[in-house]
Amino acid sequence: QLQLVESGGGEVPPGGSLNLSCVASGKTADIYSMAWYRQTPGKQRELVASINRDRYINYPGSARGRFTISTDIAWNTVYLLMDSLRPEDTAVYYCHAQRLTVVATYDYWGQGTQVTVST
Repeated sequence: QLQLVESGGGEVPPGGSLNLSCVASGKTADIYSMAWYRQTPGKQRELVASINRDRYINYPGSARGRFTISTDIAWNTVYLLMDSLRPEDTAVYYCHAQRLTVVATYDYWGQGTQVTVST
């Protein structure tokens, strides 16, 4: 099993920055990828950024150029540095991790951390 705990959310004005962290505990040795998603009320959860052990990094949406995803060397913690925040970045941000084993793939989610961008 794997447990994910996010931190670093909060409220900032437009143009501000936040650095989210997600600490993984448990069976971390076979984590293959980690990612950040976000969700607002009434909308589907969307991928913000992802990184895998092959060092492939993906920013599929508006995060490109403003957000940076990274991990520590042990792949126990994933970070999301968010710069130039906009009101539309307001959401609950969720950490996701995927473990790959010989027999199966497992997906895990954190509990979420609120990010609010507002004047």
